[in-house]
Amino acid sequence: MLARLIRQEEGAHVVEYALIIAMISIALVLALQPLINGANFAGFIARFLACLTGVCT
Repeated sequence: MLARLIRQEEGAHVVEYALIIAMISIALVLALQPLINGANFAGFIARFLACLTGVCT
C-alpha cells in the first residue's frame, strides 16, 4: 500500500499549481503595493485615464 502511495502522482500536480498561484499572488502584491500607498495611486489613475483618451505622456 505504501509503494502505491509513493507512485501516485495525481496530488503532485495540485501542489505544483498551488505553488505557482501563490508565487504569482505574492508577486502581484509586491508589485501593486506602491500604487496603494497614498497619492501615487491617484497619479497612476490620472495617467491611465490620460492614456485612454489618447494623451499619453
